[in-house]
Amino acid sequence: MLVGERMTPRPITVRNDEAISDALSLMREEKVRHLPVLDKSGKLVGIVSEKDLLYASPSPATALSIHELTFLLSKIKVQDVMTEKVITAEEDVPLEQVARIMADNKIGCVPVVRDGDLVGIITETDVFKVLLEMMGARDHGVRLTLNVPWRVGMLAEVTRAIASVGGDILALGTFKGDDPAHAILTIKVQYVSQEAVLGALKDIEVQVRDVKEA
Repeated sequence: MLVGERMTPRPITVRNDEAISDALSLMREEKVRHLPVLDKSGKLVGIVSEKDLLYASPSPATALSIHELTFLLSKIKVQDVMTEKVITAEEDVPLEQVARIMADNKIGCVPVVRDGDLVGIITETDVFKVLLEMMGARDHGVRLTLNVPWRVGMLAEVTRAIASVGGDILALGTFKGDDPAHAILTIKVQYVSQEAVLGALKDIEVQVRDVKEA
């Protein structure tokens, strides 16, 4: 799956010379937490988050009058609080690569560019939605967590055993195990009971860590 398949195209943007109060109002109106920042020529020059804007705004406990607050906020521009060094991605980048970049850099979104022009944005919410799909979280079935040896053909043995009792695999995830010699499999299966699945796996070299209807 590529970034271009899951990004939000034509994202809501803000000009770098706009007041932070206007940017914050735009965020709340559009229900977004990040805004790519463009200059007057439409070039991507930064990104601003809701947290950036809130930190730059006066505290509600301030002694300033409403007129003084309005004047002060009108003087603070988006370019004064935005992040200028923006990490971007192309549309054809694998989604997991962008997810790794977001996690490693502790950022909540990545603007997507094509030939230097902004065409979309991918956020942590988009990544979470993909995780839900990958793990079959919205579909009912039997969910198993297995500890298996890390060797060639192990995955085929497990899926073949489940298929032999009529199980339809909705989702399958592979994770690092407690030691390098083992892996953890999380599998979501439909059209079969817990008992049938467990019976099919009893002659395979696996350890059932957890099984439940979910």
